[in-house]
Amino acid sequence: MTPLCNLSLQIIPMVVEEKLYPTVDRVIELIKNSGVKYTVGPMETTMEGKLDRLLEIVAEAQQVCVEAGAERILTVVKIDYSTKGVT
Repeated sequence: MTPLCNLSLQIIPMVVEEKLYPTVDRVIELIKNSGVKYTVGPMETTMEGKLDRLLEIVAEAQQVCVEAGAERILTVVKIDYSTKGVT
């Protein structure tokens, strides 16, 4: 069985200022609809799940930003992983 881990995602799409928060809100909606456990914080969103799935969500979040017009995206990912699982 693959252990669960925590992954924190901070994503900053390089879009015009008026699009910044709506784009981040779309990323949060993507995470919400992914079915993984998550917590939105003021600087990042932390998700819990299998590492492969969480990394897929990160890639999908990048695409959400591109679709919103971002030609460049700054992304910070932190992972807490243990062979015994993290919760």
